[in-house]
Amino acid sequence: MADRDDPAALRWLIGVELGNFRKRSGMRATDAAKVLRCSSGKIGHMESGRNQQQPAEVTALLGAYGADLADIERLASLSGGADRPAWWAPWADVVPEWLRTFIGLEGFASAVSDYSTFVVPALLQTREYSLGATVGGSRVRPDRAERVVGLRMERQRRLDSESAPLRLLALIEESVLDRPIGGPAVLRRQLEHLISQSERDNVEIRVLPTSVGLHDGGVGPFKLLDFAQAQSIAYVESITDALYVQDHVQVSDYTWTVASLRELALSPADTREAIRARLAVLS
Repeated sequence: MADRDDPAALRWLIGVELGNFRKRSGMRATDAAKVLRCSSGKIGHMESGRNQQQPAEVTALLGAYGADLADIERLASLSGGADRPAWWAPWADVVPEWLRTFIGLEGFASAVSDYSTFVVPALLQTREYSLGATVGGSRVRPDRAERVVGLRMERQRRLDSESAPLRLLALIEESVLDRPIGGPAVLRRQLEHLISQSERDNVEIRVLPTSVGLHDGGVGPFKLLDFAQAQSIAYVESITDALYVQDHVQVSDYTWTVASLRELALSPADTREAIRARLAVLS
């Protein structure tokens, strides 16, 4: 899928699709268990990603669910991936359980749409800004802030990947550009960085003007992850946890919302002008 391995996240992604195909077919877990001559518990573990899904078992289940041959071959191929350590393992001590699946999925994603209402998206933050957004918060211990920021900087390398560069659509509320996280000097360098990043072929940055008023992003920040070989997933954080939206109908709603916000936002060129106007004031 991409150049970053995370077997647990891949198992989770395959399991989501297995569960969705089973539910759409109308079969219960007990019915699926008969196909593999196993317990319904094993089906549950396969769908949760707790167990490694074997290509032959994936093929048999999807065939029973009436999936298309292309979907059967796609998921069977994914399930045959090698079991290697997660790429982010060196930072495991600073990654909470609820975030681990997302970090892995982001590494597999072909595209990410990030709607941000409070801070610059993590994949576009400078190191100084990222540290300012981390220190003093209740989520990260002070002695772990540098390592958390280090992981964010490593995540950004997906944008530079030679084999599979991540495509990023950043939809940023205008107020984010005025919030002096880290202080005026740090904000100035962050805004300069946004302009630089916006000129990349695989990065699109659009600001949502406050003058737009109420819009479909009023539900709060979220991320939509698209994959070359798997169904899209939406991701929403709460104060102490995260929600992974897996149902294909609900994910379609997030896809529609991204399209709606993109239409309301400033063009990339106008976004750069809006940022330059703030830089002129900060200078």
